Amino acid sequence: FQSSQNVEEEKNFVFLSKKIESSSILETAPLFDGLKKDLAWDKFSGPAFTKSYCWPPVVRGYDVVVISHQGNDPLLYIPPVLTLLQLESDHQPLPNKSGVSLILSPGWKKAQLVFDRLKTYKKDCRHLHPVLIILGQNKEAASQVEIQGCDVVVTTPYNLLRLLAHNAGLLCRLCHLVLDEIDVLFSDTAEQVFTILDCYRKATAQAWGNLPHQTIAVGTKWNKHITLLIKEFLNDPYIVITVIEEAAIFGNVQQVVQPCMNSNKTTELLKILDFTQSDLQKVLICTDSVTDVEMIHKALKSNSIVSLKKHKESKCNAACVLERWRKMHSSGTPAVLVLADDCLQPLGITDATCVIHFSFPSPGAFGQRLQCLSDNFYTGIKVWVNLGWVMLHWIITGGYINVFQNISYYFQGSAVDQEHTKAKSVILLTESSSCHAPGILRYLKHAEAEIPEELHDLAAGVLESEEDEKFSRPLCASLKTFGICRNRTACPDRHEINLSIDMAQNIADEMIETRERVTILPLLIVHATNYFGRIVKKQKDQYTVLAKEMNDYFKVPGHRISVTTLEKSVFYGLREGAVCHRVQVVETPAKNEEKVCKVTVKYVDEGRTSQVSSDQLLHLPAKFQSLPPQAVEIIVCRVKPIDNEVEWNPKVTDHINDKIKGKVHHAKVVHTLGKTVWVDPMVGVTHLPEMKMWINEYNIRLEILSMGLGTDNPEHVGEIQKLCRQMPVLDHAENLKHFTKEDTAGLEEASNPQDTSIQENSAESCNSSVTPPSDDAAPTKEAEDSTVHQQKCCHPQIKWFQDNMNVTLKVQILRAADSKCEFSKEKVVFSAYSEGKLYVADLELYQPIITQQSTYVIKDTEAVILLVKEKKGAWCKLLKDKNVHVSLDFEHWEDSEDERPFTVG
Repeated sequence: FQSSQNVEEEKNFVFLSKKIESSSILETAPLFDGLKKDLAWDKFSGPAFTKSYCWPPVVRGYDVVVISHQGNDPLLYIPPVLTLLQLESDHQPLPNKSGVSLILSPGWKKAQLVFDRLKTYKKDCRHLHPVLIILGQNKEAASQVEIQGCDVVVTTPYNLLRLLAHNAGLLCRLCHLVLDEIDVLFSDTAEQVFTILDCYRKATAQAWGNLPHQTIAVGTKWNKHITLLIKEFLNDPYIVITVIEEAAIFGNVQQVVQPCMNSNKTTELLKILDFTQSDLQKVLICTDSVTDVEMIHKALKSNSIVSLKKHKESKCNAACVLERWRKMHSSGTPAVLVLADDCLQPLGITDATCVIHFSFPSPGAFGQRLQCLSDNFYTGIKVWVNLGWVMLHWIITGGYINVFQNISYYFQGSAVDQEHTKAKSVILLTESSSCHAPGILRYLKHAEAEIPEELHDLAAGVLESEEDEKFSRPLCASLKTFGICRNRTACPDRHEINLSIDMAQNIADEMIETRERVTILPLLIVHATNYFGRIVKKQKDQYTVLAKEMNDYFKVPGHRISVTTLEKSVFYGLREGAVCHRVQVVETPAKNEEKVCKVTVKYVDEGRTSQVSSDQLLHLPAKFQSLPPQAVEIIVCRVKPIDNEVEWNPKVTDHINDKIKGKVHHAKVVHTLGKTVWVDPMVGVTHLPEMKMWINEYNIRLEILSMGLGTDNPEHVGEIQKLCRQMPVLDHAENLKHFTKEDTAGLEEASNPQDTSIQENSAESCNSSVTPPSDDAAPTKEAEDSTVHQQKCCHPQIKWFQDNMNVTLKVQILRAADSKCEFSKEKVVFSAYSEGKLYVADLELYQPIITQQSTYVIKDTEAVILLVKEKKGAWCKLLKDKNVHVSLDFEHWEDSEDERPFTVG
C-alpha cells in the first residue's frame, strides 16, 4: 500500500491501494470537453486533492472506494461517471440497449441534491436522462414509475427495494452502481444495502449483452461493512483514503487507552516502554510542550533507555534526528524518539511501529501522530491485486524505491503476515484529559477499540457541560416534532427545558376552554406536522374583535402615523391591503443615512416573519397592545417520515399546506409547553350553521399516512411528557424545609392573626383542614409546630387529575412569590406568598410517589405540581383524608381513547 504526503497540496495525506497518477488541473483531467466547459463556467477551480486521485480510476471503469473529508460531495463521482457514460454511448449502436447507472443516496434530501446537480450537466451530455425515484409505501406507487429510456436513476435504498419488488429487471441493465455517502448508508441501512448488492450480483450473472459492471463507493468515514463490501462485491478495487484517522482504522492500527493519574504518567510510560523493549520497535512519544519533552527524555535516560528528543528549541536539526532514528533501529536497538507536536510535520516520519500519546491529543495532533505509523498500516483484506508496480518503502529524504514486478500479490496468508508488526497507538488518559475526550471517545467507538470506563466518565462530563452551554438556544425542533433527536452531540440546539425561554409566554387558560376540543386556525405551515396559528374561542374571540377594531381604526388616514424611530420588541401596526396586523421588529438594519430601509418583523398573531419597508410600520395605540400575542406553535403528534428520514418530503408538506392553511380545524390538546401545543388528533371541519353542527372532512395524521410517506410514531407523546417531567423548578433558591420554630416570626409578620381578611375568609383558612391527633397518641412538638403554621396561613384551592404514570395538581394562586415545594414518599408540602398572604398546602397522599422525578412549576395564575407515581395505575383518590380545598379536575381528566373517542359536532 502506498502512503504519501503532499506538502504543497495543503499538506494532504493520501493512502492508496495501487498507484494512481493524479491530475489536479481541469484542462488535463480525464473528462470529456463539454463537461470541462460546464465546470469552468461554474468557476470550478480544478480537481481538489481527493478528486485528482479518484477521477482517473473511475473514468477507466474500475471499482473504486473513496474515503475523504469531502466524501459527501457528488462531484467526487458525477463528472467521471458522466464521462464514462458519454464514452459508452458513443460506442453503443443501439441506445435503447444501453445500461443504467444507479446512484444510491442515504435520504431523499441528498438524492434530490444529486438529481439537481445531474440536471445542470444534461445539456452537454448526449443521451443523459436522469430520473429521481422517491416512492411512498403505497403499493401502486412503484407500478407508476417509468424508467424506460432513462440512463441514470437516483434513489435511496428503501425506495429501490420498493421499486425492485415491482420491477426486478432494473438490475439486469445496471452497469454503474454508486454508493453515495457509504458510511451513512451502512450505519443507517446496512441490511437494505447488502440486500441490493446481493440482488445485483445475482442479476449480473444473468445479464444480457456485454455491459460493463462498476461499483463506486464514496464516504467520509471508514465502516466495518466496507471491508465486507470489498471482499464480497468488488473486483480488484482502487482504494483512496485522504483522512489519516480513517486510514488508520482501515490499516488495523491497534488503539489502546491506558488510564493513570496525572502525577503517575511517567511511571506508566516506563511500564509501556518496558513491554515494547522486548520487540525491536520504533517508538514515538508525542507531547504538546517543550517541558514535557525534556522531562521525558531525562526520565528515560535515568532508566537506561536510549532515546532521541526533538522540539523547536533543540540544537539538532530534523535531518540529524532522522539519520540517528534510522541508525538506532538498523543497529538492532529499539528506536525511541520523544518529540513535540510542532516537530511532527518537519520530520515527516512514517515508519514508526508505536506512538505513545503522552499528552492527550487534540483532533489535529491526533491525526498527525497517527500518520507517523502509516508505513505499517496493514489491511488484512483478502484481495488479489494485479500490480505492475509495487511500492515497498518510503524514504523521507529521497522519495520512493520502486520495484517493478509483473506478479499477482496476495496480501493475507503469506509470509508477509507472519513478519508484519502491527502498528499501535497508546493514549495515556488522566483526570485532566477531559477537553478532547468526547472526540477521542467517538473515534475509538468508530474504531471498535476497547474503551475504559474512565474515558466514558470524562466524556460524559464534557458533553453535559456542552449541553449546558446550549441552554440559551431554542429547544430542538426535531425533539419537539418527533420526540427524538438523532444526533444530540452535533445538534446545535437545546435538549432540556429552559423555563425562562420555553415558558416565558404561556398560552392563556381562557384560550383553551376545553382540552377535548379546541378550534385551531393554522396560518404558517413550517412542515407537514408543525404549524403556527391561532386558537380561536367559540364565544366572542378576543382577537376577532381586536382585528375588526384595528381595521376600522386604520381606515382613517389621519390615524396612520408612521414610526420614525424603530425599537426591538415594540408593537407596531402594519397595513397590508385592507388587513391590519400587529408586528414586532426582530432585526433592525445597520445605521445608514437612508430614512427608509428594510426591517425584519414578526407577525405576533400569526407566527410568521417577513421583511417590510420601515415606512410601512405605523404607531399602534396602547388599546391594541393589551391583548397578548395570539400566535401559538402547533405540532401534530404520532406521525413521522418513513424510512427513518429526519425531515418531511416536500411532497407531504406541500399537500398539507394546500389542504389546511387558513382553514378552521378542531383538535384535542394532549400537551402544552409555553406557547407550543401538541395535538392528537387534528381534523379539518366544515360548519353547517343552519344545522348547528360541524362535519369532519379529514384527519391530518391519517391524511399523511394515506400518502405513504409517513408512518406511525407511537412514542412521540410519551417522549414529550418525559422531557417535561424533567422540567427544572422556576424558583429553587431554597428547598422547602419542614416548618420549624425559627420560621414562626416571619410567618407571624406575613400572616398576622388579627388580619381580618384572613379571619373572615373561612373558605381559605387552613383551620378546617387540620386533623386533630387521636386520643391514644400524644401530639409531638413537630406536629404542634405544623398545626401552629396551618392556623396562621391560608390553604389554596387545588384541582387534580391523573393518568397511569402521573398525578397533576393545579394550585390556584396568583403571582406566587417565594414558592417552595417538598416531596416525600407519601406527602407533598407546597407554600408560597401571594398578595401579602402565605398559602400552605400540606397533603398526605393516598399512594407513594417517586420523589426524585416529581417537580413543580409556577405560572401566572397557578402552580402546577407533577407527581410521578411509584406504581403505574389509577388512584381511586388523591389524599388519605378528605380536604375541602382539594377537588377533582374533570375538565382535564384524561380518559382512554377507546372509552371516549374524539368527536367533533
